[in-house]
Amino acid sequence: MLRAVIFDFDGVLVNSEPLHFRALRDSLRAEGIEITEAEYAAAFLAYTDQEAARLALEQRQGKAERARVLAVAERKARLFEALMREVPFFPGARDLVLGLGAAGVPLAIASGALRSEIERILEAAGLRDRFAPVVGADDVGRGKPHPEPYLRALAGLRRRDAVLEAGQCLVLEDTPAGIAAGRAAGMRVAGVAQTYPAEKLAGAHHVLPALAGVTPAALAALFA
Repeated sequence: MLRAVIFDFDGVLVNSEPLHFRALRDSLRAEGIEITEAEYAAAFLAYTDQEAARLALEQRQGKAERARVLAVAERKARLFEALMREVPFFPGARDLVLGLGAAGVPLAIASGALRSEIERILEAAGLRDRFAPVVGADDVGRGKPHPEPYLRALAGLRRRDAVLEAGQCLVLEDTPAGIAAGRAAGMRVAGVAQTYPAEKLAGAHHVLPALAGVTPAALAALFA
């Protein structure tokens, strides 16, 4: 039975990945590194800012000193903040969040983005109070595909429902790494093919083509 829904953020609720690419690309240029949008999608999209910076430095220059990793990640965060006003929600995302809230389904977010970025976007959209908790990259020691982000979200949801079980939670994810994290946390996972094609999300229990037209009843039916 569906008792709670945990959303990934980028690529599921908001179409921010093109902006994350622009910010990471420009941040890496200061280090003499160029990446394409295709490379971003293939190698960096599913990772936190620090992990993406480390991978890029290691792949292109063979080493990634901690200070440089932090400098790239901090520069990327500043660049993305300047772009946040351009972040659009995917069609159907707001309606689904509001519909689940009206149905009394507790909601959370578990994302590789910074919590401050997530909260500012949600506040601007009037949706911040729909989610408790919001788990960002700065709230965990290990990002996806490790289950820690989803386990922390579950712990937050249990403040409202102490007997909530992982298997009663539905995760909505758009990346293979996120799907692996949700499954490792013991949760039901629906892939949302808004970033990757459906065949790349085969690790999910179910795959949705998009959030447009998806209803709370349709999500509950995934547990049948």
